[in-house]
Amino acid sequence: MNKYRLPLLILVMGLLYIFVIPSEPVAVKLLFKIIPMLLIITYAYVQAPHPKQYYEWMLLTGLFFCMLGDSFIIGSFILGLVAFLIGHLFYMTGFFRKWRFSKLRFAAIIPIAVYGYLVGGEIIHALIRDNNNSLIVPVLLYMTVISLMMWSAIMTGNKWAIIGSITFGISDSILSWNMFVTPFASADTLVMITYYTAQFCIAYSLQAKVNQASGHSTASKSIQD
Repeated sequence: MNKYRLPLLILVMGLLYIFVIPSEPVAVKLLFKIIPMLLIITYAYVQAPHPKQYYEWMLLTGLFFCMLGDSFIIGSFILGLVAFLIGHLFYMTGFFRKWRFSKLRFAAIIPIAVYGYLVGGEIIHALIRDNNNSLIVPVLLYMTVISLMMWSAIMTGNKWAIIGSITFGISDSILSWNMFVTPFASADTLVMITYYTAQFCIAYSLQAKVNQASGHSTASKSIQD
């Protein structure tokens, strides 16, 4: 039962932030926004292998920088963007360390690139339309990095890392679309639901990796294509 307590607390605190905590005062809103991330980081640390290796520290550091992004973005979009970008770089570094090549996974870069091109094109067009030219380069850089992060997660073959990274991409797409292209009423709720889900899945992928390793220690070599 103990193993479910922290995930349940993460769920409760996430739902509390999304559906209950008011927008004002901002300090209270910020506190309750980062509590689920603090719990997710704690969960990742506790259930990750011991002693922790390079891969685990990269993902833990990525989670930490994303939590900083949660804090910074309330006061400064650019600072938040930079913190999240650094977080994705740590995720990507860790995921590439667990590279497991297969032709099918490698080919995933194509739909990711197409999706990035289509969504990114709309966002850039909206930035130009609204005279936000100063954001074009940072947004393009961020979109490139998160696309590579998703691809690097897919290349691990770890289903929870894959789910987490793709859900993160969906969350950021909703956020960007709402901010720059067409605002819609449920955007904030969808962003935070997908965001917390993504971070939890990435955290859980550490334990999932251990389970896969122990459950398949006698298995034959994985199919490569």
